[in-house]
Amino acid sequence: MGRYSETYMSFFPPLTPVLKKLIYVTAGAFVLTYVLGHLSIETLRLYCWLYPLAYGGLTPYQVTHHLFIWQPFTYLFLHDGYFHILFNLFALWMFGSDLERLWGGPKFLFYFFLTGVGAAVFDVLVQPSSPVPIIGNSGAIFGILLAFGLIWPDRPIFLWFVVPIKAKWFVLGIGIIEFLSELGSPGSGIAHLAHLGGMLVGYLYLRGGDLPGRARSRYVGWRRGRLRKKFDVYMRDREPKDRHWLN
Repeated sequence: MGRYSETYMSFFPPLTPVLKKLIYVTAGAFVLTYVLGHLSIETLRLYCWLYPLAYGGLTPYQVTHHLFIWQPFTYLFLHDGYFHILFNLFALWMFGSDLERLWGGPKFLFYFFLTGVGAAVFDVLVQPSSPVPIIGNSGAIFGILLAFGLIWPDRPIFLWFVVPIKAKWFVLGIGIIEFLSELGSPGSGIAHLAHLGGMLVGYLYLRGGDLPGRARSRYVGWRRGRLRKKFDVYMRDREPKDRHWLN
């Protein structure tokens, strides 16, 4: 599937199939959390399939000490309040639609979970004993934003629908802001570390995904060079010592 033009702009991109399903699942989980919020833990224990959802937010301490290994997946679909879910789904729609059209649904879905779960793993590795829960798919969205900036670096993004800025500078600025925010206010209630983790995992996948292939190609080239040198030495040793050129 071909790349889109760098000059393509749209305030309202199409709602692609996988993106639509992600929005439906996230909205359904948002409604379900409100129902669960009125149920006791004892009631949830009676319904085993609901019990993990009561601890669906990503809490590094629970992952490392109690092996709540579902949390790096379930936290992606939980949100705190209408503004949180609306902002995340809007960003997912605006930047994810073109990626799904370019990659296709399966690869886009894989990338969504890769960056989302990768952001969670990064957060757990950096602060394994943190008791603060994290919810929301912002880690995946920041990974999607990074992919958008790498694939269409010169496409304009309109801040507040007014100020145009190239995607590459927008992504760079967002990354710097997140990094400085994590250094300056680590307890702000915003998961800056997970955001950075999503961008890092996305970058490593997009820029380093073919590392095994490149390494194998370089090894084959090195082996060929070694064999060529051995062959040249062999041929020189077999040449007659009294060989001379005829004029």
